Amino acid sequence: MLRAIIFDFDGILVDSEPIIFKLTQEMAAQEGWTVTEAEYYRDYLALDDRGIIEHIYRSHGRPVDRARRDELIAWKVRAYEQIIRDGLPPMPGAVEFVHKSAALCPLAIASGSLRSEIEHLLRKMGLREKFAVLATADDCARSKPHPQVFLIALARLQQLPAFREAPLRAPECLAIEDAPLGVDAAHAAGMKCLALCHSRPLQELQHADWVSHEFSDVDLENIRLAFM
Repeated sequence: MLRAIIFDFDGILVDSEPIIFKLTQEMAAQEGWTVTEAEYYRDYLALDDRGIIEHIYRSHGRPVDRARRDELIAWKVRAYEQIIRDGLPPMPGAVEFVHKSAALCPLAIASGSLRSEIEHLLRKMGLREKFAVLATADDCARSKPHPQVFLIALARLQQLPAFREAPLRAPECLAIEDAPLGVDAAHAAGMKCLALCHSRPLQELQHADWVSHEFSDVDLENIRLAFM
């Protein structure tokens, strides 16, 4: 039975990936390095800020300078806060899909973004109250494709009154992702995954349990029946 839905955030609910890509380029440029669009969407898409900067260092053959890493993270957080101050556009169909999903089961977010960023943007979209649980970069030592953020979301969902008598299990959760490494993380957590081709082409997401181009293409009832 489908008993919970866990959404990724960037590139799934909000159209933020182009902005994060640009900031990643600017972070790399501060160290004299470049990140191409192809590299970003292939290698960085599912990573949190710490994972992005550490990957930039490794890909340029340099050991991670932790103090400099933290300076760059703080710079990115400040820059992003200014950009999103007035909100960002939701992905097409995202608001309607969240409302439909919330009528079926409890919802969570499992994301490499900061809690403050997610809460701010959810409020701007009028969706904050639809999510009983947030698991964010603030909670995790490991970035996707490690399953930690999904497992934290699961543990927090299990504390909800709806699951006190019959504990929620990972196979009863649907994860929704847009990145191949995000699909890997969901599967590593023991969850089924719906991938949306918002950021990557369909052929890179075919290891997901379901793949759709956008929310309007998703047959949620069919997915729900597959959990029966």
